Amino acid sequence: MADSTNPEPSLPSPSATPSPPKPSHSGGWWTLLIWLSLALLLRWQVLEPRWIPSGSMLPTLQLQDRILVEKVQPRLDRLRQAPLPLNSVVVFRPPERLVASGYEPNTALIKRVVGLPGDRIEVHDGQLIRNGSAVAEAWLDETINYEMDAFTIADHQLWVLGDNRNASLDSHLWGPLPQKNVIGTAIWRYWPLQRFGSIRYSSRSNTDLQEQAAIKSMR
Repeated sequence: MADSTNPEPSLPSPSATPSPPKPSHSGGWWTLLIWLSLALLLRWQVLEPRWIPSGSMLPTLQLQDRILVEKVQPRLDRLRQAPLPLNSVVVFRPPERLVASGYEPNTALIKRVVGLPGDRIEVHDGQLIRNGSAVAEAWLDETINYEMDAFTIADHQLWVLGDNRNASLDSHLWGPLPQKNVIGTAIWRYWPLQRFGSIRYSSRSNTDLQEQAAIKSMR
């Protein structure tokens, strides 16, 4: 006799439609994590948005401009032991002399490269002179109001100046910048829209053309 207190579980009817499986949320979370990881990798290793809080790069970069900093080319140049393009606008960590004066080591600064290893740089009569020749700099709004004795740049170093020469804490005050301190090159302004476009600098083959300078991360 069957035990009525423990009935056998009934089997589903062959004609019954099985319930659809519940959707799994784990796949969605993994996809989100992958995209977040790719976004962080892009930011840390390839492109990083920054904004300009000072006037040391006027008129090229205005206060509150939003820019993109490209990080790959400087690393490749270091691996090849090649200097960055002359007149490129670089974002960099402060050299030891600035750190010793109170700068945070992780501060990011921005200036223009005006001298490469082996170049002899000086300023006289309001004019930047490189290797004995006056340099044409279309991005300057005014002549330089200081004098700078000649300095020959050593290997693996750069000479960097702000475009707002008379209100910029740069190499004319603290000396050469080690190329290893370069974080990346400012290549594009994406805000404000009326100034949207590339940040101008000369090619590697064109050597005659194209405060504090903290540059903030978009965090």
